[in-house]
Amino acid sequence: QVRLVESGGGLVQAGGSLRLSCAASGSIFRINAMGWARQAPGKQRELVAVTTGDGSANYADSVKGRFTISKDNAKDTVYLQMNSLKPEDTAVYYCNADVFQPSTSVPRNYWGQGTQVTASS
Repeated sequence: QVRLVESGGGLVQAGGSLRLSCAASGSIFRINAMGWARQAPGKQRELVAVTTGDGSANYADSVKGRFTISKDNAKDTVYLQMNSLKPEDTAVYYCNADVFQPSTSVPRNYWGQGTQVTASS
């Protein structure tokens, strides 16, 4: 089993910054990709940013230029630096990972429990 634990959420004023962290632990052979998604009240969950094992990253258009995803492979931890936060960024942010466990050939997808981010106007 694999566990993803997020931290770093909170309340900031619009224009402020937050840094989210997500640490993976458990039965891990290799992590293929890690990323962040968010879900605002009454809306569907949307992918915000993802980084693959080779370090490449992709972002939702709504956060390009403001958010930066990074990964520490030695710690199996992914970060999301969020700058110039807007009220519309307010949501629960979830960590996601595709994990190869020992003796498996197909990665399994895991989600964290979520952390609240609120940007007040």
